[in-house]
Amino acid sequence: MATVELTKENFDQVVSENDFVLIDFWAEWCGPCRQFAPVYEKAADRHPDLVFAKVDTEAQQELAAAFEIRSIPTLMIVRENVAVFAQPGALPEAALEDVIGQARALDMDEVRASIQKAGAASGDGERQG
Repeated sequence: MATVELTKENFDQVVSENDFVLIDFWAEWCGPCRQFAPVYEKAADRHPDLVFAKVDTEAQQELAAAFEIRSIPTLMIVRENVAVFAQPGALPEAALEDVIGQARALDMDEVRASIQKAGAASGDGERQG
């Protein structure tokens, strides 16, 4: 499956309609981004059940700012509308496969419960009492 180009217009739809989305934040002028591109494309071919997307940080500066992208390439994985991984730097093929495997193995009920608990602990959740 070819990668999907994400824009501010289609971002919410793509992420909300797919349970597992990998997002590569990149730019044409970025050498490490160009080196990572074929690794990312190969992974997309190996995992046709996942959505592989790209955000051109030059063309989509609002999206890059919204996600506080400070360094590119940055890989983000969103599962069921929850960002479960975000890391700058070009990953080698084995590391990318490992990250995908770890993200696949996550129990999303546990992830949501820990987010909720963290929110309650920081005062963002409902007060019990």
